Amino acid sequence: MNERRRITGVVTSNKMTKTVVVEIGRTFRHPLYRKVVHLSKRVKAHDELGCQIGDQVQIVESRPLSKDKRWVVETIVKHEIRTADSGVEA
Repeated sequence: MNERRRITGVVTSNKMTKTVVVEIGRTFRHPLYRKVVHLSKRVKAHDELGCQIGDQVQIVESRPLSKDKRWVVETIVKHEIRTADSGVEA
């Protein structure tokens, strides 16, 4: 195994060709105020596997592939099963 960073996140957009937007969530306790802080970061990753929105994926850092892409989708950890009525409000 190489020394590249590997991070798990959730796919939030797959509208681009061979590119997905992955949201990486991070939770930690503030060092002074001891409150729980939730931070998230969105990165673009190269996708050869065909990820769908909501999939949990593992991404690995790579050489710069474009202006914004510095990550590659390595594996799909969990598929999101989407139904016909998901995302539709009554």
